[in-house]
Amino acid sequence: MAIDQTRQGELAAATARRRTFAIISHPDAGKTTLTEKLLLYSGLIRTAGMVRGRKGGKTAASDWMGMEQERGISITASAMQFPYKDAIINLLDTPGHQDFSEDTYRTLTAADSAIMVIDAAKGVETQTRKLFEVCRLRRIPVLTLINKMDLPGRPPLDLMTEVEQALNIHASPINWPIGSGSDFAGIVTRADHRVQLFSKTAHGGATKVDVANMVLADLERSGRVPPDVMEPVQHDLELLDIAGNPFSRDQFLNGDVTPVFFASALTNFGIESFLDAFVTLAPCPSARLADREDGSEYPIDPVETPFSAYVFKLQANMNPKHRDSTAFLRVCSGRFERDMMVTHHRLNREVRLSRPHSLVAQERSTVEEAYPGDIIGIINPGLFAIGDTISVVGGFNFKPLPQFQPEIFARLRPTDVGKRKAFDKGMEQMAQEGTVQIMRSLNDLDSLVAAVGRLQFDVLQYRLRHEYRVETVLDALPFSCSAWLGGDPATFKAPSASMVVKDQRGRVVVLFGDQVMKTIARDRNPDHTLRDMG
Repeated sequence: MAIDQTRQGELAAATARRRTFAIISHPDAGKTTLTEKLLLYSGLIRTAGMVRGRKGGKTAASDWMGMEQERGISITASAMQFPYKDAIINLLDTPGHQDFSEDTYRTLTAADSAIMVIDAAKGVETQTRKLFEVCRLRRIPVLTLINKMDLPGRPPLDLMTEVEQALNIHASPINWPIGSGSDFAGIVTRADHRVQLFSKTAHGGATKVDVANMVLADLERSGRVPPDVMEPVQHDLELLDIAGNPFSRDQFLNGDVTPVFFASALTNFGIESFLDAFVTLAPCPSARLADREDGSEYPIDPVETPFSAYVFKLQANMNPKHRDSTAFLRVCSGRFERDMMVTHHRLNREVRLSRPHSLVAQERSTVEEAYPGDIIGIINPGLFAIGDTISVVGGFNFKPLPQFQPEIFARLRPTDVGKRKAFDKGMEQMAQEGTVQIMRSLNDLDSLVAAVGRLQFDVLQYRLRHEYRVETVLDALPFSCSAWLGGDPATFKAPSASMVVKDQRGRVVVLFGDQVMKTIARDRNPDHTLRDMG
């Protein structure tokens, strides 16, 4: 009993140290630079290099695919673990490109919190809104980092107002910037009026920044910051004290308020204090709801329940030399040990979790043990599918991962009919990973590919070319939205510029030329339902 209690205590302590989060942003808001600086301050890398969007530029530590390295953007969602002071950080690096995939949505299901990065000059952009809505849907608490304060940008109060209005959430600034652009000199913590003044390093953000700490009153008397910079800061702080939103951690955890921080990831100004606050505010892994075999819901406690996990991502050919497939698992409860035997719930069979590993770019490290919140990669011999639940006890399944409506559609064919077998194998693999969806006509005579974003078709063709040696031709189809159909498809009155197909699970999907046709279809078919999420 004493041994069990000791192990339980160790498990509880390890779980409490975990912070598993995703970074969400619009392209070019600085997400990849921030990721690199997290690694810098954790000590995982000694110097940080600029990430450029051109060939020959350095690439982020989290980008591994050749296409990502060529374009300087994150296409797949990768996972990294590193220590930061007393915490263990699990970072899920989601794609920020406007043409993203369901991979992004699914990765957010594995996160306990999110950091939303906003460009100080551009404010809340389209991609930010999409990803924030996914967080709201799953009630994931969000911290907001307003980045690029070292460049000309909009007034901080305007940015705060836009966050609240565009995302329909209360924003509560934890710190406030002293100056902006070339005048960005530091930040004030609102709770105690402590000031951090920054000094630029000779390495231009490649190393940690020097910080001078003092109270606001001493800074005002020192004259180290010009009066024309200090006066707006004093005015804004007074206004926030009177009319600003108070911060409540309970409201933050409920998704009702987002704490806001100001920083420059490029120069490292404000990054360490943001990381310190993140570790304090962000939640550790908590209970997750699962469905019992009798249909009832059951909370899976991370400490009380023996080992369980679910598959949220598949990725093939991460190591082209081995042509393997990796299943990414989010540990939800209990302690994972290398080579342990578990029950695969969908297949109802025992499997051994051999060769578990963690990843930073293409570098793999063997995992001997893992705890709730951790992400592990398992070599997938064709056993795992997205959404699979595994555990040592069985009897439940974690909630199905949401599937979002595709927005672009096309027919794809190999240029060389002799490569049909390789083409079919590659398409099957891409569909399993969720890179694209494959849909078929109701009579099974025709097929097409569907994706959430246009970039996914580029990824599909790129990977078919480089991993399966198949050149393809893509013919776009004139549809821009879709919905899953509830009701008898035989009695469904389809409007013009629409098409009725079925997805890989056999569910009926209607493709529409535009949102107007979708609205007409709803009006014409009151006895049917059109769902945007599967």
